[in-house]
Amino acid sequence: MVKSPSQLALSERVLSIKESPTLAITAKAGKYKAEGRPIIGLAAGEPDFDTPQHIKDAAKAAIDAGFTKYTPVTGIPGLKKAIVNKFKIDNDLDYTINEVIVGVGGKQTIFNLCLAVLNKGDEVIVPAPYWVSYADIALVAEAKPVIIECGIEQSFKILPAQLEAAITPKTKLVMFNSPSNPTGSAYTLDELKALGEVLVKHPHVLVATDDMYEHVNLTGDKFYNILNATPALKDRCIVLNGVSKAYSMTGWRIGYAAGPEYIIKAMGILQSQSTSNPTSISQVAAQAALEGPQECITPMLDAFKLRHEYVVDRFNAMPGLSCLKAGGAFYAFPDARKAIANLHQAGKIAEANDMAFAEYLLEQFDVAVVPGSAFGAEGYFRISFATSMENLVTALDRIEKALN
Repeated sequence: MVKSPSQLALSERVLSIKESPTLAITAKAGKYKAEGRPIIGLAAGEPDFDTPQHIKDAAKAAIDAGFTKYTPVTGIPGLKKAIVNKFKIDNDLDYTINEVIVGVGGKQTIFNLCLAVLNKGDEVIVPAPYWVSYADIALVAEAKPVIIECGIEQSFKILPAQLEAAITPKTKLVMFNSPSNPTGSAYTLDELKALGEVLVKHPHVLVATDDMYEHVNLTGDKFYNILNATPALKDRCIVLNGVSKAYSMTGWRIGYAAGPEYIIKAMGILQSQSTSNPTSISQVAAQAALEGPQECITPMLDAFKLRHEYVVDRFNAMPGLSCLKAGGAFYAFPDARKAIANLHQAGKIAEANDMAFAEYLLEQFDVAVVPGSAFGAEGYFRISFATSMENLVTALDRIEKALN
């Protein structure tokens, strides 16, 4: 068959990846809702709280002051200094301004990191379940994602023996995400130390720790990342974070990273040829978030804790589901393998997989969830409880009805 010119125009790079499943499902649910269906969307990972007032006020003041021009590509000095201070105060990590970059959301900093350090044929170790974009970003960089399955039986965390077995001479990068999207699992200091002991033995491997949900802490336990556990990794570790989740600033699009200066500089060169600087006004708002009163996070956390308890208890009472309590973030990630098998056996879904299950919930019960296979974990599904308790009660009533 002769291909049309439009097909011939696409690159192998873009054909190797897929649209973000969470965004695709959210868009589909939004379309149904606009058509008048009573859809409850539990797919998007976005706090249902407004950005705190003092942060919005700082942005308004920046507009009124005419701070609407280009800024330095890698971020304004005030914000970068605030990030340096944040790392010192919150994480006991010492960085200079030249070791910090501000990007257009956390996703861009990960994208720039991968394009800066990965070559064709390099391997990237990604523990699964994983945030949907890790594997595809590695593919864009022409690297090979090496997916390590870490199921509910091991609390969704990679074990030292699994990490050791996965590292090869081609391994270039290991991705950590704690608290995790999609599972909410968080590594303890001892667990990170054990993983760090493995990594110290392999000096050719870079380490990235995605700490975006650091402050969405559901237990009150102290937060640690791999660099806190193993400081010897500092010369090859990149710490990724942002203001989106902690301060309900998803639409402001500000993420940041810190790491070895030569890597940060390379990420800045890439950024100079793609987006240039992040939005000037958003940077001022992010600085206000980091430097201002942190008590603004508390009401959001209190609500998430209540919803988390409710959701986990409800899921564990439903036939065929098993759900762990989370350490952080605002997601629940139930194991639905038994439920899926039961529904398939009963003729409710045509295929015994999580895609068919998610389609069943959306099409017949008006609830949008994300299938676990989008995160490298077939047979699970993810919901976000960053929505009202009223929505959660109604949605979980519908899911329970679907399972019965």
